[in-house]
Amino acid sequence: MYSTAYNEKRVTPDQAVEIISENDLLLYSMACSEPPALLEATARRLRAGDLKKLNVFSSLPLKTAMTTILAPDLCDQVEVLTQFVSGGERNLVSVGLNYYLPSHFHQVPRLISEFMEVDVVLATVSPMDKAGFFSFGLANDYITTAARAAKKVILEVNENMPRVFGDSMIHISEVDAIVENHVPLVEVPPGEPGPEDQVIGRSIADMIGDGDTLQLGIGVLPNAVTAFLGDRKDLGIHTEVLGPGMIDLIKKGIVTGARKTLLPRKHVFTVALGDKPMYDFINDNPSVESYPVSFTNHPAIIAKNDHMISINSVLEVDLLGQCNAEFMDGHQFSGTGGQLDFVRGAFDSKGGMSILAFRSTAKKGAVSRIVPRLEAGAAVTTPRMDAHWLVTEHGKVNLKGKSTRDRALAIIDLAHPDFRDGLVRAAEEMYIIG
Repeated sequence: MYSTAYNEKRVTPDQAVEIISENDLLLYSMACSEPPALLEATARRLRAGDLKKLNVFSSLPLKTAMTTILAPDLCDQVEVLTQFVSGGERNLVSVGLNYYLPSHFHQVPRLISEFMEVDVVLATVSPMDKAGFFSFGLANDYITTAARAAKKVILEVNENMPRVFGDSMIHISEVDAIVENHVPLVEVPPGEPGPEDQVIGRSIADMIGDGDTLQLGIGVLPNAVTAFLGDRKDLGIHTEVLGPGMIDLIKKGIVTGARKTLLPRKHVFTVALGDKPMYDFINDNPSVESYPVSFTNHPAIIAKNDHMISINSVLEVDLLGQCNAEFMDGHQFSGTGGQLDFVRGAFDSKGGMSILAFRSTAKKGAVSRIVPRLEAGAAVTTPRMDAHWLVTEHGKVNLKGKSTRDRALAIIDLAHPDFRDGLVRAAEEMYIIG
């Protein structure tokens, strides 16, 4: 029965995107789940002039999206709203060709279902199972919500996409068109940690105990922690982004989820960024479950995990404890993502804590990442009222319960010694310390 429906809906990429109309709002699956055949076919229509105007909602676009529907030569035809700025589109955002949508990540599915009228969703999925279901695999985030809110859904079936359990399925009856494109998935291996990162990683690892549940953010710093957890027992995972470092801990039996208070023995995520061995491991693995970001990142859900430890990175911190993880040189550099979601959820967890880590300097030591004040107009990703633990290669501090004077002095101690005297003078001029 389902095979017949599948064959009736299977078309070529060019045929599939014919259902896209002028001024439609299009959403596509993000990051390593970008559907290349469908994005290329859509771009062909735009470049041929067959489709003159399109609205796109995007998040963390990678190479395929940046060379197709988000390419600079199509900026007059495509109006882009982006929820998380990638390296490829920073220049477009900074000159007003793409527009950034500030939002907590856990709220994006609600924005889509209540405040947007989604016309078309394009997504890469795993092959259909015998019950007629496809899995969204590496990207659940908001795409599951968008697919059910959209007027039309087009799937790109790829046999390399992992079949993932949890709330990550869509049925053949909910789909309008299907294309097949069995190409290798994009791989995003973590970068190699530098000497400072290893110091920070070891320092954070010392704060993690047996049975704790972990969230690790994007980047080298959070993932540097996993190398120092070899002697822990029964760690759990409830995270926004699943990466290779966490998979290694599962394989070694260090992460079991046995002590988790929410979804025990399940390793929970909403987006996966990694390499082929990681994708192979999570494929058809019943211990790994994916859920919409409205679930994984909701602070109230996060807090249901006792001893929840949230680990993320920031770009700079000021003497009041305000943390910026998304704004640089006067422009949007990345996005809020789920940082504040997990900062708040982890602190509300029984025995939990949030940790924000950063190297004390940038530009080979020429610039301090600890500053008197964030620059005018800079985004505050984590407000001073929410900041909990801060960690650099020079130490760590718990800001909770500290006065503005005491927290400023503690933050200065995290700075590189070359900048501490200047920060003390600035704190005096700001009347934070006497």
